[in-house]
Amino acid sequence: MVRSHHIKRTLIAGMLSVSAVVHANGQVDAGFTQYFEVPSYYNPAAIGLTDNLRIRGGSRLQWMGIPKAPKTFIANADMPVKLFGKRIGVGLIMQQESMGLYNNLTIGAMGAYKLKLFKGELSIGARIGLFDESFRGSEVILPDDNDYHQSADDAIPTTDVHGTAFDISLGAYFKHKMFWAGISATHLNQPTVKMSTDGTEAKQYEFKAGCSFYFMGGGNIPIKNTLFEVQPSMLVKTDFTFTTAEITARLLYNRFIYGGLAYRYNDAVALLLGAYYKNFFLGYSYDYPTTDIAKASSGSHEIWLGYSMKLDLGEKNRHRHKSIRIM
Repeated sequence: MVRSHHIKRTLIAGMLSVSAVVHANGQVDAGFTQYFEVPSYYNPAAIGLTDNLRIRGGSRLQWMGIPKAPKTFIANADMPVKLFGKRIGVGLIMQQESMGLYNNLTIGAMGAYKLKLFKGELSIGARIGLFDESFRGSEVILPDDNDYHQSADDAIPTTDVHGTAFDISLGAYFKHKMFWAGISATHLNQPTVKMSTDGTEAKQYEFKAGCSFYFMGGGNIPIKNTLFEVQPSMLVKTDFTFTTAEITARLLYNRFIYGGLAYRYNDAVALLLGAYYKNFFLGYSYDYPTTDIAKASSGSHEIWLGYSMKLDLGEKNRHRHKSIRIM
């Protein structure tokens, strides 16, 4: 099954309306096979989870071999800070995706309040930002009149249009040394982007970003008397009309290198590889479609780069100094 928001957003150009305003709805969040490397994209509470400044950048090339298939880039940075003696998480995220004649851009600032609970840490977080949608109407090719199209259709823009809307996401995330889990809602306010061809409301096109709900969970299971850890995880997404789920199993060796497999329901199977070296991270995954998309595409590729820097959040060394006296 092709992702529903890709279908909906492709079909917007063919939707007809008796008025000069076109309305469309769709899911806009990208799907990443290595979702565990950027959990804050789906859940704004998943920030400041370690004592590190954590930076991740990734790119996904979906359905290789299909013209104008989705291409996604994401960059994320987060860290813990202390404010009024309390530990909180802060972060920034940017995601850009192109598919067909559509482009969307999401930019957001995140904050999460943290408290100790059940030998773990509970985070409650929010993301506030902007959602920008654009359509390259100048590249639209309308066929001659037939049963499905008209050569002049007011419902299809023939010039480039774009618009921006305010965006809110909320989430809760719990981290324990043995497991982690989170629930969240993205685009909670269902931002409506109004796109106009001439800056007026005379001819206006609207795109409504639908709210999506997520459940994420995973664990770290050491294999006794070895340097191996099993890291299972899962991600479930729904808007109560369309639901998708994926499960992942990774085997990590010596906290250095891992390999794994993933399955996304009614969509794809994936191979994952990754390595952590000092402060750096490199990850790669390959998805092979399990649907009819495989007849036209060789699969999807995803690559990630990351960097982590240890932060000193303690107080005991803040005023420490060395004596220059030679004893």
